[in-house]
Amino acid sequence: VQLQASGGGLVQAGGSLRLSCAASGLAFRRYVMGWFRQGPGTEREFVAVISWGFGPIYYGDSVKGRFTISRDNAKNTVYLQMNSLRPEDTAVYYCAARLAGPSMKQYEFDYWGQGTQVTVSS
Repeated sequence: VQLQASGGGLVQAGGSLRLSCAASGLAFRRYVMGWFRQGPGTEREFVAVISWGFGPIYYGDSVKGRFTISRDNAKNTVYLQMNSLRPEDTAVYYCAARLAGPSMKQYEFDYWGQGTQVTVSS
């Protein structure tokens, strides 16, 4: 199983980025997909999770109203559209896959990508 995250970069506060995570080696449409992030000197935290089809979507409190998670099962890819970015959004962003119901707990995810760096300047 491979989860390849991409789309990170340097952006000014108020800007936008879209992250992608391409999955291979798993039955993608059966997996719940999530995004987590880890900022400098902080623990990894939950960002967003999306179910298989038309199931629930959940967001972390700090990103609600600014970030949108989506998936394209035909492309085995999950996305994270990030708008109105803030310096505190600076982190390495990880995608993860879980063969079960939606979860916000990182230890409940089965597979992880390598992460992509997002840096927001003030």
